[in-house]
Amino acid sequence: MAKVVIIGAGGVGGVVTHKCSQLPEVFSEIVLASRTEDKCRAIAAQLSRPIETAQVDADNVPELTAFLQRQQPDLVINVALPYQDLHIMDACLAAGINYLDTANYEPLDTAKFEYSWQWAYQERFQQAGLMALLGSGFDPGATNVFTAYIAKHYFDEIHELDIIDVNGGDHGYPFATNFNPEINIREVTAECRHWENGGFVTTPAMSLKQSFTCPEAVGTYNIYRMYHEELESLVKHFPTLNKAQFWMSFSDNYLKHLEVLGNVGMTGIEPVQFQGQQIVPIQFLRALLPDPASLGPRTKGKTCIGCVVRGVKDGRQKIVYLYNIKDHQDCYAEVQSQAISYTTGVPAMIGAKMMLEGKWLKPGVWNLEQMDPDPFMADMNRYGLPWTVIEDYQL
Repeated sequence: MAKVVIIGAGGVGGVVTHKCSQLPEVFSEIVLASRTEDKCRAIAAQLSRPIETAQVDADNVPELTAFLQRQQPDLVINVALPYQDLHIMDACLAAGINYLDTANYEPLDTAKFEYSWQWAYQERFQQAGLMALLGSGFDPGATNVFTAYIAKHYFDEIHELDIIDVNGGDHGYPFATNFNPEINIREVTAECRHWENGGFVTTPAMSLKQSFTCPEAVGTYNIYRMYHEELESLVKHFPTLNKAQFWMSFSDNYLKHLEVLGNVGMTGIEPVQFQGQQIVPIQFLRALLPDPASLGPRTKGKTCIGCVVRGVKDGRQKIVYLYNIKDHQDCYAEVQSQAISYTTGVPAMIGAKMMLEGKWLKPGVWNLEQMDPDPFMADMNRYGLPWTVIEDYQL
């Protein structure tokens, strides 16, 4: 029996709140907080049990600290924007509360994704006797656990990792993003980095493409190599990896729209003067695009996200593929969300459950692959994200 504060009332925040509310034996009290409390109330109205809602500014550390001191939760689940991670970590330290997020910190003015800022909190959380669990979404998150599970059960040593994220869903809009448009576009347009022979290799964004056929008749899609934050922690914690890459599917239509928007400056993150005030183009674009939380009833198709690992077992080279497939409409029927938010929100709930049950609770700052993968994997099967392993996989 535990109390949690969930910060963030977007698409992922809605899923996390729904999934936590389904487990009153674990999450006995839920407080959903956001800068805009009306969004929290709208989510609360969808639930079958009452929760508390609140307004709080996650960028204001003293205000957030005072709020947490009043609430006294056992855990803060941060599903706000990545720019706010350090502020929320600071407030958790000041209030003596454990912390969990789904995406690593990035500065507002630089499209730079790395864990160094949050890993720097290791000693402070350890000394406070508190835990911070980083990146408990799907990628990062479940993909980190997939890698750890494969390494534990199928290999003596892993050498190559390909994380492949395919979204076969169609929302019917000419152009929309499946999660926060600002974060999505910054991520896609950033330089690509992949790990090879002991270091990161930088290549232009979206410069390497290949075709990938998903299992279980999900379909064949073009996937593009790009940088994703879990590569940084996985190559650190699995030093036998010689190569690690992240791939994501994009339609030609999505990429053409993105190219045009980039050409006219709408994806820029530097402020520009407009009618006497400063605006950031990508933030203005975010206001024009459909809210990802509104895509649930429109989106049809499936996601297929997993890890392909090459390595050695008993002296023999082998390849193992572990993946999850999720239907967008199944997600909407359960929690009024499309599958992108669902596949992020469910692992956030499971990570929180691992901490609150004491299965993953130790002072310090940790990535998911540093924990025992088995109970997390069991809960993925139990709570809506069943997975499949193909041994001796053939690409």
